Amino acid sequence: MVSAVFHSPLEASATSTASPSSLPGTAAAVTAAPALAPARAEPKPGRDWRGYGRGLALAVLPPLFGLGLLVLVWMLVAQSTGSGIPGPLETWRQAVELFSDPFYRKGPNDQGVGWNLLASLERVALGFGLAAAVGIPAGFALGRSVLLGRMFNPLISLLRPVSPLAWLPIGLLVFKGANPAAIWTIFICSIWPMIINTAVGVQRVPQDYLNVARVLNLSEWKILTTILLPSVLPYMLTGVRLAVGTAWLVIVAAEMLTGGVGIGFWVWDEWNNLNVKNIIIAIFVIGIVGLLLEAALVKLASAFSYEDVKS
Repeated sequence: MVSAVFHSPLEASATSTASPSSLPGTAAAVTAAPALAPARAEPKPGRDWRGYGRGLALAVLPPLFGLGLLVLVWMLVAQSTGSGIPGPLETWRQAVELFSDPFYRKGPNDQGVGWNLLASLERVALGFGLAAAVGIPAGFALGRSVLLGRMFNPLISLLRPVSPLAWLPIGLLVFKGANPAAIWTIFICSIWPMIINTAVGVQRVPQDYLNVARVLNLSEWKILTTILLPSVLPYMLTGVRLAVGTAWLVIVAAEMLTGGVGIGFWVWDEWNNLNVKNIIIAIFVIGIVGLLLEAALVKLASAFSYEDVKS
C-alpha cells in the first residue's frame, strides 16, 4: 500500500526557507525555489468614507428631490391657474413673518399659531391618554377571556368603522361644551386601535408559557407582568402609534366645527379672512407635527421586539 504525504502550505513555506546547510543540493534548490511574495499589509480598521458618503446621499437626496418636485408643481399650479393660490416664495415670506412671533395674544380669537398648536396638542394628549387608560386594560381583558371576547367583539366591529366626527354631536349633547366634546371625539377614535392590537397580542402569546405559569401556580398579576406584558408590548405600541396618528387627523376637523383655540380653528378662521397663505402654512405645520409624532412612536416601537424582550 502506497501512502502519500501531503504538506500544508505552512510546512512547504518552512521547508523552502530552511537553512542551506541542512539540505543536500542547497544551491540548486534555493535557485529553483520561487521568491516568496511579500505579505500584503492588512487595511487598518476605520470608517469606509466612500460607503458612508453613498449611504448618506441615498438617505438625503431622494427626499430632497421629492420636496423639490412638490415645490415645482406648486409653483406651476400657482402661476398657470387663476385660483389665487400663492406661490412658494410668497408663502415662505409669510411664514417667516408668522413665526417671528408665534405666541402673540390680541384677543380670545386672535392668537399666534404657537398657542393654537399647543391647544390642539393638549386636547390630543388628554383624549389619547384617556383612551390608553381604558383601551389597553380592555384589550388585555378581551384577549385573556374568551367570554368577554365573544361578547364585545361584535360591538367593536360595529362601532369602529363609524367616522370620528359622527361622535362629535354626541359629545356636544352630553358635555355641553366644545372643548370636552373635542376631547371625547379624540378618545372614541383612539381607543379602537389600542383595544384591537392589545387583544391580538395577548391571544398570540405562546400557550406553552401560560401552561408553565399554571404549573408554577403563578398569580394573575405575575402572569400579566412577567409573561403577557413583555410579549404584548410590540403589539401595544403599534396600536398606540396608529391611535396617535388617527387622533391628530381628527382634532383638526373637530376644531373646525367646534371653534375656540386650536390649529383646526385657526385654519378655518384664516379661510374666513381669505388668507390662503396662512392656510398653506398651517397645512405644513400639521404635517410636520404629525410626522414628528409618528417618527417618535415608530422609533419607540422599533426599540422593542419579542426577541429583545425575551433576552
